[in-house]
Amino acid sequence: MATYAKRTEVSQDKSRTEIERTLARYGATGFMYGWSTKGAVIGFVMKGKQYRMSLRSPSIEQFQTNAIGAKRPTPQVKPAFEQAQRQRFRALALVIKAKLEAVESEISTVETEFLTWMVLPNGQTVGEWMLPQLESIYAKGKMPPLLPGGEDLIEGEEV
Repeated sequence: MATYAKRTEVSQDKSRTEIERTLARYGATGFMYGWSTKGAVIGFVMKGKQYRMSLRSPSIEQFQTNAIGAKRPTPQVKPAFEQAQRQRFRALALVIKAKLEAVESEISTVETEFLTWMVLPNGQTVGEWMLPQLESIYAKGKMPPLLPGGEDLIEGEEV
């Protein structure tokens, strides 16, 4: 399967700037960006809500070999790693544009499109908070009770 922008020469900085401008054009009232060796974080405020997207960085060790498993010559490892970084930023820019265009075209809402990245009062994103719960629900094959302690009620008993 082809990877979007796998041969892009657009730098991470240009992609980040494009993301920032796109968000502003569609109504964002705040923007932040940060990075570490583990990845990058993009945050923004739109319609009074905060959103945070983490873009995990691949490990440089992943690029010691090529697509067919052959060892890459050392001088080719860093360029392959940097290419993957550029590709991820291009893909993120595309995803954000597509989501915002869906909102602009009234196909969806900001909240629906960016729900998993919405920041909750405890600092977690909805996705970070909800995904472990969904895993548990699927593993058990059963929905949790609507109210705390509800699992202790006897069927038909009134609260």
